[in-house]
Amino acid sequence: MDVYKTTLNFPESEKFGLSSQLRRASVSVPSNIAEGCSRKSNKEFSRFLEIAIGSMYEMESQLLVSMDLNFIKNDELELLLTKLSSLIKMTSKFKSTLR
Repeated sequence: MDVYKTTLNFPESEKFGLSSQLRRASVSVPSNIAEGCSRKSNKEFSRFLEIAIGSMYEMESQLLVSMDLNFIKNDELELLLTKLSSLIKMTSKFKSTLR
């Protein structure tokens, strides 16, 4: 939700660029976790968690570019990166319990 709210303020010219990439990556995270839940083995589920983590790192780089382009302010970036870091840690820890 934070990504969608943040990208509402992006320039119209980014509608199909950075804004779209960030939104797709943010939706990819819960989608991959949900798909992984349907798998029959922990190994398969773990792979989908790895993909979700990859999407989170993708979002991190896109948020940094967004700040460099002055689409978001530093304080907003820090808040988003703090939340994202927490999600990465939780997902990684959960993934480690599946082995």
